[in-house]
Amino acid sequence: MAELLKLNVQERTELGKGPNRRLRASGMVPGIYYDAKGANIPVKVLMVPLQKAYAAVGNSQVFELALERNGKIESMPAMMWRLRNEPVKGVPEHVDFFGVDLSKEIKVAVPFEITGESKGVKLGAMLVQYREHIEVVCKPMDIPESIVIDITEMEIMDHVHIEDVAFPEGVTPIFEENFAVLAVLPMHEEEESEEGAEGAEAAEGTEA
Repeated sequence: MAELLKLNVQERTELGKGPNRRLRASGMVPGIYYDAKGANIPVKVLMVPLQKAYAAVGNSQVFELALERNGKIESMPAMMWRLRNEPVKGVPEHVDFFGVDLSKEIKVAVPFEITGESKGVKLGAMLVQYREHIEVVCKPMDIPESIVIDITEMEIMDHVHIEDVAFPEGVTPIFEENFAVLAVLPMHEEEESEEGAEGAEAAEGTEA
């Protein structure tokens, strides 16, 4: 098994708004760890290591959570469920972790990664991306960092649908219809598409 990023957290014994404010003032972030069986443990974590960990794994990669409680350290595979930022300063103010069973499949959203420069774009067309992520089902250690789409051979008016996309072994995408992920469109069609979307939004805004 590949070596996982490690994040140290401590059990949080003082609860409530006052203690949480003091934690944040000291450079720590309050949070909750939800284990795979449904129990939850209040925790606290240093802000800077948390920010670095989130930059590395986001919401879709497994890491090692080292939980210090009762004088002992217990390590377990986990993922970040939610990271809530303070609206003015933009720094983390609360985090939720959840434990994962490495032997069981889970559902997670994985971003698309576009590589190459399409032939159509070189001729002056516009690359239009309709979807940024795709939900997949796989075991935690099989979660890809991204789903790569190479657009090098795409000509003007070419589309990539989800059924055209190659997924790693053991990773199953979740979708009900063969939706378009991206397209290479003439510039004027892209402009018309944007104008149509803006007109639809304006019409919705005038409905009572």
